[in-house]
Amino acid sequence: MSVTAPLGFTAAGLTAGLKPSGTKDLSLVINTGPDTAVAAVYTSNRCKANPVLWSQKVSANGRARAVVLNSGGANCYTGDFGYETTTLTAQTTAKLLTEAGTATQAEDVLVCSTGLIGVGGQDFRDTIIDNLPPLVAAAEDTVTGGEHAAEAIMTTDTVAKTATREGSTGYTIGGMAKGAGMLAPGLATMLVVITTDAKVDQAVLDQALRNSTSNSFDRLDTDGCMSTNDTVILMSSGAHEATVDTDEFTSLLRELCLDLMHQLHVDAEGAHHDIAITTQGAASEAEAVEVSRSVSRSALFKAAIFGQDPNWGRVVAQVGTTSATFDPTAIDVIINGTEVCRASGPYEDPEKVEFERNVDVVIDLHAGSHTATVWTSDLTHDYVEENSAYST
Repeated sequence: MSVTAPLGFTAAGLTAGLKPSGTKDLSLVINTGPDTAVAAVYTSNRCKANPVLWSQKVSANGRARAVVLNSGGANCYTGDFGYETTTLTAQTTAKLLTEAGTATQAEDVLVCSTGLIGVGGQDFRDTIIDNLPPLVAAAEDTVTGGEHAAEAIMTTDTVAKTATREGSTGYTIGGMAKGAGMLAPGLATMLVVITTDAKVDQAVLDQALRNSTSNSFDRLDTDGCMSTNDTVILMSSGAHEATVDTDEFTSLLRELCLDLMHQLHVDAEGAHHDIAITTQGAASEAEAVEVSRSVSRSALFKAAIFGQDPNWGRVVAQVGTTSATFDPTAIDVIINGTEVCRASGPYEDPEKVEFERNVDVVIDLHAGSHTATVWTSDLTHDYVEENSAYST
């Protein structure tokens, strides 16, 4: 049920006609309350899509009644017309919800889009606006609504991504995500909506979300490309009266974000290997992230893993491009449990490395006590093929 698992939420997804495939492409999540607290984080790309610009502005007050999401067009760099489309989407949704008995202002409606940059013309606008009435009406179905909403945000995803967690006092957290390409921070290039019926203060929501995304979605870097549309939204209905322990809530939210992140990871475009790069022995967590991310973005390293070649030299060379604290003669590299490099030199026979779908790379800098993992994918023919033909 994903986003409809917590009390106080309905959702819907339908085929509006934005995608030539004829699959679902318009999605809605409604918070029926009693609370309407929201926290959100957005792409750090300076080139932001119109829905991001709108949602950043209206979510600043910490309240939201609904989120409208579409696939089949990013509505990015479509000028004033595109921003007006986003505004009109929020206004129309608010009017429909008010007519249905849930008083809503346009500023209470967040908007998310995903698809090709530059798509957002008149046909795009008309298709969304014309299909908002049946979308709002469909949200009355609480049984399949969450499932359909998750399907409608998919682009090159092969499966819908959903997850739920339950607190010790009975409250629930549910989430849905999309993303298969352009997976790099901030936020891994995806749309994520998370809901909870926990009665949580908005400031707690915000802190918990930022803590969770920084250790999950921000650590996914499959292809080094940052989207213009990244959005992660957390809404609370406060419909469950149970007492909420803030530490437990934050921990469960982090678990759910990691769950969704791993679902995004294994569905990355064209990937043959799911790679976890862990840097340990770093002087700080930030430096551990920097080293792991640097290796994750090396085309040479990613191509080597695709060829099942445990070429540790490509790892060490990439470590050397960072500003992290380390002794260049004291780096260890372990690939799938085989220590192929010790003290920056050959050690165990690389032929001992066995490759499966999951690949674990551990880099030890021997410069401190901090550790961080970044997840990436190999560079494959399939990835190049998919992204060379995507726009057609």
